[in-house]
Amino acid sequence: MVHQLRRRGIRDERVRAAMATVPRERFVPADDLRRAYADSALPIGFDQTISQPYMVAATCELLGLSGDENVLEVGTGSGYAAAVLAELAASVTTIERVPELAARARETLAATGYGDVAVVVGDGSLGVPEKAPFHAIAVAAAAPRVPESLYEQLAHGGRLVVPIGSRADQRLVLVVRSPEGPAEVRSLPCRYVPLLGAEGFN
Repeated sequence: MVHQLRRRGIRDERVRAAMATVPRERFVPADDLRRAYADSALPIGFDQTISQPYMVAATCELLGLSGDENVLEVGTGSGYAAAVLAELAASVTTIERVPELAARARETLAATGYGDVAVVVGDGSLGVPEKAPFHAIAVAAAAPRVPESLYEQLAHGGRLVVPIGSRADQRLVLVVRSPEGPAEVRSLPCRYVPLLGAEGFN
């Protein structure tokens, strides 16, 4: 998988090392084990997926983590991306709207050595204000626009990576918090499940 990520343009060695370290097979359903390292999203129930490895790596690379950040992930799903983020940052909080997925992810994260990741149940579009400010926020579901609550929970200079667009046509956008307001820096095509919640899709 790591060789494939390199071929697809993931240049950050820390990101590639994190992707190589986290046992993705522990986060996929048992009947999909043979596809655990395929570069594709896989269903995990409740109309949710474990994200494509390339998109996890691309998100982490866009965040530009150095190791001492406080990070929020929106859309825990299986917990896989949270584990990758935990390899790259000092502190990770992840929020999931489906209680059953959150419980399963919490158990898997603990079993794989990532028990320090805080798993919260709630509306991810509103973030986790009590844990803010965040140096970086990664959103694993598509929103119609940049969720204001998430942007406001960024530290100054903090980075938010979020898929923006319709349910069918999206771009993964890097937004940086600046005194002048949100600065969109980079984007690339993507396809994610919709972000449901007060500042997502209804």
